[in-house]
Amino acid sequence: MTSAARYRRSSSGARLSELRPAPTITPLSLLSSALDRGADEHVLSQLIGLHERSRADDARRAFEAALTAAKAELPVIAKTQIASIGAKHYRHEDLAEIARAVGPILARHGLAYRFRSNSDGGKVTITCVITHRDGHSEENSLSAGADHSGEKNAIQAIGSTLTYLQRMTLKAALGLAAADDDDGKAAGVAETITRQQARELLALIDEVGDEREALLRFFKIKAFAELPARHFRQALVMLNARKARA
Repeated sequence: MTSAARYRRSSSGARLSELRPAPTITPLSLLSSALDRGADEHVLSQLIGLHERSRADDARRAFEAALTAAKAELPVIAKTQIASIGAKHYRHEDLAEIARAVGPILARHGLAYRFRSNSDGGKVTITCVITHRDGHSEENSLSAGADHSGEKNAIQAIGSTLTYLQRMTLKAALGLAAADDDDGKAAGVAETITRQQARELLALIDEVGDEREALLRFFKIKAFAELPARHFRQALVMLNARKARA
């Protein structure tokens, strides 16, 4: 091989070497190198700690990115359930409905949730834990006393509080919003109840006392003929609950 050929080959090799990227230095590579060199226990301990902190930081960033992406897809949860406090009625969202809405979205982004519970005397505590597949997790807790409203027994009172706290901690963890169910309004004029259904409601009102105005205000209508058909069973439940307490 001539000297010119050797020069060209040497120059080509040098250029390839210059183009090759330098190896990335990571806490794990430093630890591996230290083990190869037989580093002492103190150095190894420091490098292990650095490696663990680096992994935890990577996992936290992956968690935050996944949660941000999931939140962009989470829907507003409709308040489809009816509850009563004395003579007052209010709407709230259902835990099962929340689970159906958020579960598949969270799974797509490597996220999941679970609950921990604890009871201390008359106080119940629920902790909602959101975890990511890379290992990072975050949690929040709420506490409340057992819900003895509506003539519940002791077990039912605790169960009611557990369900309520699960719903609230999950909403807080995911930043969920809830709104009154307005599917009928969004679709245009909703189908209303029949004359027979209206007479059935009015008959129940006569039995339980003056609930007419309260129901009209609750459903935001001026007459029972305007009640959307999808709310007929809700109105029946509310009136029958009132009848049972009378």
